[in-house]
Amino acid sequence: MNTHLVLLPILIPLTGAAVGLLLWRAPRVQRAWSFGALLTSATASAALLWAVWTRGPVVFQLGGWAAPFGISLVGDLLGATMVIMAQGVLVAGMIYALGCRDKCATYPAFFPLFLTLTTGLTGTFLTGDIFTLFVFAELLVSSGAVLTAISDDRTGAEAAYKYFFISLFAGIFLLSAVGGLYVSYGTLNMADLAARILSLSKDAGGAPPLHYMAMVLMFVFFMVKSAVAPFHFWQPDFHTAAPTAVSAMLSSVVVKVGVYGFLRMTTLLFVPQAATLRGLLVVLGVGGVIFGGLAALGTHNAKRMLAYSTLAQIGFILVGIGWGTPVALAAAIVLTVNHSLIKAALLMLAGATASRAPIKSAAFANITGLGKSLPGMGALFLLGGLALAGIPPTNGFIGKLALFRGGVLAGQYPALAAIGVASIITLVYVVRAFQLIWWTPPAEGVKAKPGGDNLLAPALLIGLCLLLGFWAEPLLRLANDVAAWLGDPGLYIAAVLGR
Repeated sequence: MNTHLVLLPILIPLTGAAVGLLLWRAPRVQRAWSFGALLTSATASAALLWAVWTRGPVVFQLGGWAAPFGISLVGDLLGATMVIMAQGVLVAGMIYALGCRDKCATYPAFFPLFLTLTTGLTGTFLTGDIFTLFVFAELLVSSGAVLTAISDDRTGAEAAYKYFFISLFAGIFLLSAVGGLYVSYGTLNMADLAARILSLSKDAGGAPPLHYMAMVLMFVFFMVKSAVAPFHFWQPDFHTAAPTAVSAMLSSVVVKVGVYGFLRMTTLLFVPQAATLRGLLVVLGVGGVIFGGLAALGTHNAKRMLAYSTLAQIGFILVGIGWGTPVALAAAIVLTVNHSLIKAALLMLAGATASRAPIKSAAFANITGLGKSLPGMGALFLLGGLALAGIPPTNGFIGKLALFRGGVLAGQYPALAAIGVASIITLVYVVRAFQLIWWTPPAEGVKAKPGGDNLLAPALLIGLCLLLGFWAEPLLRLANDVAAWLGDPGLYIAAVLGR
């Protein structure tokens, strides 16, 4: 299906950012405009997903140039699902920013940058061209780095520099991969590239010399994007220092760029080498769930704990992708969506707790015992922590159960044992954080401030986590349909190239 609908989730936030800059002298108008633009974009994303799910892929050829000669925007079932997941969480993130007390949220560039971050993230999921993916990823990096640099935290600039330069090297890897693939196959359109790789894999000569170099470089790029160990070293500092509204987005939906990339690599671009890539993903995933869980258990800061937790939760997703069966892929999709909701909510709650501390910091030494006077926030944190650990009746339980089912059907018992241990570790550090903040008596004379960041956004996300725990059928059905779509790369190729 060829329609302009796939353009809207990209154009609306980009236009909203441009207009928002012109409104810098009217902060209230700028805020209302920015939120309206993002909400409109999320509505368009929901319409796109519905159109794709009910009628098939939505493809738009920019400039009227037919693929593979022009740039294609492709709203297939995977891309549309990732977009609605991302923009839904981003709406919650902007709600939190509108109700927070961070000084940086009052800067004229804050909300326009939030919209350009939305544009970059959405574009990476909807582009059908590898070079354009690089462009959108760079927009995403630039926006996230600036939003972190202007943080109220004094270490924000340092964390932003780390993120920017590490992402710069990762971008060079992707750009080198783009060059290698273009030299080897003469195209950067993902559908056309996939068709040519499949065709050449059947020849006696095999893949061109630069093929494997490009594959490895692209794999490393997506490892950096999703903070997969050992390329995670930028992530804890970055997410700890960033404004809460920003770190909640970066640690929940922005890291899913890597997950999306691994899915495309193993089910579309490099199908002949998919078995090797999947085996590596299982090893990295198992290592990540153990390392991330232990690192989270030993950290001294609630935000940092949740940042390390992301390494572990991404590991669960990578294991599902690595197993590669339809059931395991569907579980990976469910986990991807669920983690985005849970992690954003928990980081918002950590930030809201810090906003009520005498010194605004999420260090446990600073917030221990503050929750005594905040029982409502404690209930939200406990529910989010149970979801992160995979305890019923939350959506986290549905995701973990689907993954364990996929592992049993695939006969992957050693990996199942490892991720089972990691799930227990998750419960331990979540309960530890809850006990420190809401059960341990505060130091003498330490009291929570009467006001702080608004809790509407995390409450909405936790409510959605519970809803998807009690009523998981729509998400499970969508995930199964996405997995079935990914199982036949010919469908994507035919949709884009019209074959």
